[in-house]
Amino acid sequence: MNDKGIGQLSGLAGRLVAEGLISAEAATSAQREASMEQVPLVSFLVEKKNVDSFRLAAVASQEFGVPQFDASSFDLSALPVGLVEVGLVIKHHALPLYRRGNRLFIAVSDPTNLAALDEIKFHTGVNTDAVLLEERALAAMISAWVETQDDLSDGLGDLDSDDLEGIDVSSGESTDNDDSNEAVDETPIVRFVNKVLIDAIKQGASDIHFEPYEHDYRVRFRTDGVLREMVKPPRNLSSRLAARLKVMSQMDISERRLPQDGRIQMKLSRNRAIDFRVNTLPTLFGEKIVLRILDPTSAQLGIDALGYEPEQKEMYLKTLNQPQGMILVTGPTGSGKTVSLYTGLNILNTPERNISTAEDPVEINLAGINQVHVNAKVGLNFAEALRSFLRQDPDVIMVGEIRDLETAEIAIKAAQTGHLVLSTLHTNSAAETVTRLLNMGVPAFNVASSVDLIIAQRLARRLCKECAVPADIPHETLLQEGFLEEQLADAAIMKAVGCSLCNDGYKGRVGVYEVVRITQKIASLIMEEGNSLQIQEAANAEGFHTLRQSALRKVAQGMTTLEEANRITVD
Repeated sequence: MNDKGIGQLSGLAGRLVAEGLISAEAATSAQREASMEQVPLVSFLVEKKNVDSFRLAAVASQEFGVPQFDASSFDLSALPVGLVEVGLVIKHHALPLYRRGNRLFIAVSDPTNLAALDEIKFHTGVNTDAVLLEERALAAMISAWVETQDDLSDGLGDLDSDDLEGIDVSSGESTDNDDSNEAVDETPIVRFVNKVLIDAIKQGASDIHFEPYEHDYRVRFRTDGVLREMVKPPRNLSSRLAARLKVMSQMDISERRLPQDGRIQMKLSRNRAIDFRVNTLPTLFGEKIVLRILDPTSAQLGIDALGYEPEQKEMYLKTLNQPQGMILVTGPTGSGKTVSLYTGLNILNTPERNISTAEDPVEINLAGINQVHVNAKVGLNFAEALRSFLRQDPDVIMVGEIRDLETAEIAIKAAQTGHLVLSTLHTNSAAETVTRLLNMGVPAFNVASSVDLIIAQRLARRLCKECAVPADIPHETLLQEGFLEEQLADAAIMKAVGCSLCNDGYKGRVGVYEVVRITQKIASLIMEEGNSLQIQEAANAEGFHTLRQSALRKVAQGMTTLEEANRITVD
């Protein structure tokens, strides 16, 4: 081959001819056809098997002074997923490998592919540097990267375009570091997180769990009180998902060693917004993040939607209309105490009343009610908030939780001096609520004279009306479970089946309540410092239904199943 033939070729093609890897005629033809097909020359040569990809990469590295990259020692999970759009990577056959400060290193098989570097720099706002990777290895890595992106996009299935259009998610200022900037700019991560939040709202979930483990990552929803795995995004997205959620929650994105609390507000429309209470927890393999979904509409359901039996509803409403006294709601976390209290506050919320609440945290904003978020770090605890309330001419006071003797004493003082007080405790039954106050050190006389009503509650999964069928349970078994003979005469005991409209045969939840009014007999027993068993027996003698009895009534009415009653109560 003569020098004239080589001279007619430029760049990489000329160097390949000079090295004897390809003839001048073949190089000229390859340049022309690659240009017509709009593909890089290197990709064309490897695809047509004109040149060995390893030898081609070595020649290109020498020709252009671009460092050659060894893909065999690179961990694919370290690829910066989400920083560059899939379409851009495929268009330019160039893959972002890693980021160092404000420089992004791009793997290319053709060093003359300057358009790829310029366009990626334009879209990311990060300076780009090329590293050379032989064509076959680059194609394999791009394929793996695209598959990861597909996993991300397909995580929860397709959403309608309307689901993402117009959504406004509040976010705070993040710390100014590379990780935070990268996380904010990752459009696929943003869309994925939004899809998870929207899907949780659609399914009526109460909590979302983002959980990193050693070899995988999962997202779970708590729906109708039960956790279910929804999606398993790639494990290498763990830090990016955490960063995105922390930015949305106005947390310190650089703090990964300590738990943090934050809040997200997602505006679904002009008239509807959903709040998320967010908590991070450093675990062995990354930060677990749990979001509690706070839907303001749940506080406006009305008392008829909560599941109180007629006589229980009447007692609650009658006590709410008293000018003073105390109503206590008890139950474990997630049993619906907040909704019961907010429902009562909405009933009391009139222009004639001054209502103040101390909460940790404020879960749902209630218009017309003065809500205080207690903050122990600055000395604003429940007791301090209560003292301030009493100087603000209150009519109704709500304390998020009575945790200690100081708070209990101030709340009881308020109930005894012309104020209606609502609060919660974490106990299992109404009777145990009384003994809990006594064990705190509250004098028996103060408990007996100030507490008017105690509501213990649980949430049972409600049967799906579309697929529930009658349950075949022997009569003797039902009696052993606690049903009364008269209940079984017209009982509609059903079992869960499951269909496309529900979750394992259940859809929604219904409250199960034990509502105990402090009668003269129960008050006398409290004064004698009777134990919880004695108080429970007295309440039964007065005709107040236990949680177990209330649950069985829901079973007999066909609202839930015997299995669900057994899950939330004990005989």
